[in-house]
Amino acid sequence: MPSSRPTPIRLAVAGLLTALLVAACGTGTSSAPPASAGSSPTGAIGSPDATVAPTSLVVGLGYIPSVQFAQFYLAQQNGYYADAGLKVEFQQKIDADLIPLVGAGTIDIGIGDGTSVIPAASNKIPVEYVATIYGKFPNIVFAKASSGIKTAADLKGKKIGTPGRYGSGWVMLQALLASAKLTTDDVQIVEYPDFTQEAAVEQGAVDAATGFANNEPVQLQLHGSEPVILRIDDITPLPGPGLIASTATLDAKHDAISAFVAATLQAMEEIKADPTVGLDAAIAAVPELASAKDAQAAILKATIDSWSGPTQQARSLGAIDRDGWTASIAYLGTLGMVKDPVTTDQVVREDLLPAGD
Repeated sequence: MPSSRPTPIRLAVAGLLTALLVAACGTGTSSAPPASAGSSPTGAIGSPDATVAPTSLVVGLGYIPSVQFAQFYLAQQNGYYADAGLKVEFQQKIDADLIPLVGAGTIDIGIGDGTSVIPAASNKIPVEYVATIYGKFPNIVFAKASSGIKTAADLKGKKIGTPGRYGSGWVMLQALLASAKLTTDDVQIVEYPDFTQEAAVEQGAVDAATGFANNEPVQLQLHGSEPVILRIDDITPLPGPGLIASTATLDAKHDAISAFVAATLQAMEEIKADPTVGLDAAIAAVPELASAKDAQAAILKATIDSWSGPTQQARSLGAIDRDGWTASIAYLGTLGMVKDPVTTDQVVREDLLPAGD
């Protein structure tokens, strides 16, 4: 999932396998705010037997606490997790660490997208995707509207900033260029490993850059420049970030994770209906966000917009686009990212979604 400072999403093959071994040795120490009493989400989950000890779940979010995690904060603060018999602990992890930690079962459930899950599964890391958070793939190319860039074809010969040649942003850029019969050789790549590509666009050092729909374009607009956004969704299906867990964890804690999914989706529905409840929950969890409340509200608005793609609009939040996953597996194979063949059934499970999703 995107954060206010994007981090690499996909490890190289060797890094994934090495980190998986290391993951079994320990975890980080960041924790979530304590759950508070509150009403359970209507129709989502039932009240647990008070005599039964709650099930502990360690949940891995992005590296930096952010308004983009508002649904998790709201579900925690309103007691939705507690009412479902869960004791939830949040840990902040860089994206590159999260997949192997989830695969090892050190983290019970985390956030990852198809460009992470598919290569991991093809390298025998046992992770599966159980619910969609971002129905629209959040990685985008953005530029100033004044640049004249309106389509992928307009990128030919342009300078494009990116944190590096890795991860979901790099996959998206290759797919976007390919849609205009271009490759990365047809543009000038400028790397910003410190994630300052938004400032580079703003200052004119590059013509466009990769980023997240709910981050850099929002910042660009807040700084006074109208952004243009190029999305991959209508060109090549790439599954956006969603909830992932290891096969062993799903088998051992199936009902608990299903309840966690239901409570989280309920919070998303509430925030979609009234974004202020999400903003308030994020500020309660991360008080420093209050110093830029208008900016956080704008980021949250863009985040909510990314929750619903065509599949979620047709069904409900959390629904999984299986056809999109199948197309993504095939596309990532053309990039050499699928070591051994995998199928959609191996990387996607829908039995943890609420009935009807």
